[in-house]
Amino acid sequence: MKYIVILLLISCSYICNAASYIKNGADQIETLISLIGHKNIALVANQTSLTGNTHLLDTLCSLGKRPVALFAPEHGFRGKADAGETVKDGKDVKTGTPIISLYGKNKKPSAANLANIDLIVFDIQDVGARFYTYISTLYYVMQACAENGKELIVLDRPNPCDYVDGPILKKEYKSFVGMLPIPVLHGCTMGELAGMINGEGWLGNNMKCNYSVIRIKGWKHGDPYSLPVKPSPNLPNDQSIALYASLCLFEATSVSVGRGTYFPFQVIGSPLLPKDKYTFSFTPKALEGFDKNPLHKDITCHGLDLRKTDAKQLKGFSLKYIIEIYNEFKKMNKSESFLTRPKWFDLLMGTNQVRFDMLKGKSEKEIRSAWNEELKEYMEMREKYILYNEL
Repeated sequence: MKYIVILLLISCSYICNAASYIKNGADQIETLISLIGHKNIALVANQTSLTGNTHLLDTLCSLGKRPVALFAPEHGFRGKADAGETVKDGKDVKTGTPIISLYGKNKKPSAANLANIDLIVFDIQDVGARFYTYISTLYYVMQACAENGKELIVLDRPNPCDYVDGPILKKEYKSFVGMLPIPVLHGCTMGELAGMINGEGWLGNNMKCNYSVIRIKGWKHGDPYSLPVKPSPNLPNDQSIALYASLCLFEATSVSVGRGTYFPFQVIGSPLLPKDKYTFSFTPKALEGFDKNPLHKDITCHGLDLRKTDAKQLKGFSLKYIIEIYNEFKKMNKSESFLTRPKWFDLLMGTNQVRFDMLKGKSEKEIRSAWNEELKEYMEMREKYILYNEL
């Protein structure tokens, strides 16, 4: 029995050490403090911006490096706002530091916002999908820094959905849910994307941002990474993050992705789907901390329960679910009730090719063939900016 206990202790110690081996940029606080020096700083952050179990803002304040201002992305500085909900200027409830919204009428820091700031520290956890808007916030912050001669430090974090897949965004479909000519799954960390934005000249007018990256230690591409906190209200766990890129397309349809449940982006359903075929059901409710006004609120939806699906088999992105449910609506002669926001679908995809091909009845393989060559070109370009190569 004694030997079993010893083995269990060794095993537990190994697991704990393995979990703590990854050091994100924010965990290397001594390096950050040395780079800040005596500069006036602003912080672009949200609830994912942790040093250990402590928010980066609280850590900086405790070390005498209180930011002059805080910039808040979608969902707000503390991550409480719903998807698409306007984030307002204000003050941080804990520290009283002024908050400037980057998800309201302005999405880029103005010259006035940056007047008394020398350095911006950017620390937000991404999930690897082009339409996750924190990437767009990074882009605009880099552009503002370049225009106003300010320095930027990116505190890097692993990509939890570390694949490269999907169509490359066409310039006519550029929007806040797709700022860059990259695939749906870009296969980069925020630090790597910063290098790509700068290196490929995407800031415009030959501008370059004076930036640096505090790199992750103990992680490389291909390694799994489980997020310690929700990156946004409706991505509560690893399964939702793994399915997010594939299920987000339903946001342009009349089909629910489980907003208003405790398992969003892990189920799909509609009141119109036949309950004899789709026996799984759920009823969206107004849920604080998830979604206060979900699609099909208080109406029973029938569909698919993907909570136990092996999301790894999808390799990050699949059209199988959107094609299946569209075909089901088509069989019921209700196809016009399915794609309720076609322009939004195209913005999410970064092209109208996927929508047109799906409506023509093409298979996933046929639809994918249109972007295979572009993906190869992207992969070659991406190699120039990779900071964490597979061993």
